[in-house]
Amino acid sequence: MPKTEKHYQIYLKQIELLSKVANLITSGLYLEEVLKIVVQITAQIMNSKICSLMLLDPEKKELVVKATQSISEAYNKKPNVKLGLGIAGIVAQENKPICVLDIKEDSRYLNRDIAVEEGLCSLASVPLAVKGKVIGVLNVYTHKKHKFTKPELDVLTAVANQAAVAIENAELDLRVRSAEEALTTRKLVERAKDILSQEAGISSAEAFRLIQKQSMDMRKSMSEIAEAIILAKDIRAKGPR
Repeated sequence: MPKTEKHYQIYLKQIELLSKVANLITSGLYLEEVLKIVVQITAQIMNSKICSLMLLDPEKKELVVKATQSISEAYNKKPNVKLGLGIAGIVAQENKPICVLDIKEDSRYLNRDIAVEEGLCSLASVPLAVKGKVIGVLNVYTHKKHKFTKPELDVLTAVANQAAVAIENAELDLRVRSAEEALTTRKLVERAKDILSQEAGISSAEAFRLIQKQSMDMRKSMSEIAEAIILAKDIRAKGPR
């Protein structure tokens, strides 16, 4: 295959995979699913030995590995990275990509023992940012020395930008779902509390403590206990007449 045609086929593959990442923005998938797909797609695009996605914990100011397609137990369990430390920490702090030809020879890389064990060599690390705010870092490793080209970095940056928006949307959806679930639980508990209060002749506060105790004793959520109380009430109401 002519070199130009080969490059054209690679370009088409990159466009196709970038489109898949873009579709994640409106996918409605849960955060874990989004992260998993992003690293799988990125590994495909870059022909990477290991691809990892780290999210920033703003309170601890640490980057935490949240997804990787690697089966390496040592890499998957590597410690969190402080903001400003290590290559990923510098990328997150400065909001600029960094490429390293051989991480085993770069003093900034914090886990050179893992790099040696897993046969990792070159690294491209790019920030995940939404409206200038860094939320994480995307890392791509190769098993042999590879000088990342500008087109490759452009593609990786495009993936990171789209992934950041998809992650932000997934986190927003999660907050909305959590708020909706909390509201539903509160309504169920309120109704169950009223039923207990009326049928047992106890105060609302006592009824709430009883539901809470049952939840702890039975190791079930308060919404499950509340649903059981409401169901029992409905069954009694529809009983023999």
